[in-house]
Amino acid sequence: MRLAFGITLLLGALFGGIAAEAQQAAKIARIGYLAFDRAAGDPRQREAFLQGLRDLGYVDGRNLVIEWRDAEGKPERLPALAVELVALKVDVIVTEGGTVGALAAKHATRTVPIVFTAVGDPVSERLVTSLPRPGGNVTGLSTVSPELVGKSLELLKQAVPGVSGVAFLLKPDAMPDRARKERLEAADVAARALGVRLQVVEARGPEDFDRAFSDMTRARAGALAVLGTPVFNRERRRLVDLAAKHRLPAVYSFRLYVEAGGLMSYGPDLPDMFRRSATYVDKILKGARPGDLPVEQPTKFELVINLKTAKALGLTIPPSVLARADQVVE
Repeated sequence: MRLAFGITLLLGALFGGIAAEAQQAAKIARIGYLAFDRAAGDPRQREAFLQGLRDLGYVDGRNLVIEWRDAEGKPERLPALAVELVALKVDVIVTEGGTVGALAAKHATRTVPIVFTAVGDPVSERLVTSLPRPGGNVTGLSTVSPELVGKSLELLKQAVPGVSGVAFLLKPDAMPDRARKERLEAADVAARALGVRLQVVEARGPEDFDRAFSDMTRARAGALAVLGTPVFNRERRRLVDLAAKHRLPAVYSFRLYVEAGGLMSYGPDLPDMFRRSATYVDKILKGARPGDLPVEQPTKFELVINLKTAKALGLTIPPSVLARADQVVE
């Protein structure tokens, strides 16, 4: 009797363990992905995120389901799409589209973990309490580093040594007042150190572009720096064409502009950041709290130069600048 009872306990423990392992193996991770504009975005970024998940053992259709929601370039659609993802009871929401995408998710839920892929300054933009300890249910990766604006202006000045006036194009409503003020102060300090006059030009959307470039011409700007936002990124070809039309050498935040014909870009390696965001998702799925995961700032930057555009502008890029480029488009 005791032998039979012992065998029963042993078999129960054995099959119970197998059942528990099977149940654990069969657990499906559900990720909600809130996109600003999948069609106009860089597919390398999303593929880097998916590859990051694959490297961590997540395979779509086997132990992973991704619920995709796309605002198709219309920021006003993001809040409703975020609410949809919350209603689906996803385990974590991943956002792209900068601050506007992350804020839409944050306003939709205080409990579902949120990972943003590329936000400017999440502290100034009131997404997190601090970079080391975000608090709440939000964390992710920031595209801003203290020296980024200054470095972009420095590279532009080196590429166009004789320039005395630089237009600085930004979207004023893309960030809170505090964040905008900090960016402008950093740009002004850098411009003064380089001995160039900075002209701030604002554009809320494509309808303002023609007027903005006319303002630059009237102010006799000799070059242009563009602070990237999801709306500007979506309209990058038009911005590049307008810079060419007005014969303005320009530096942009992301390489997509250079691939569209822009002169040069200096900024974080976005595919690398999207790949890194997969590690945040993995940690959260394994029980980590978003508020305890420090926001990561970029560590990989890339300089991309388009020599065809330089030639069209009559520019000769100094060898010292070309030697620092991560990629040269010829």
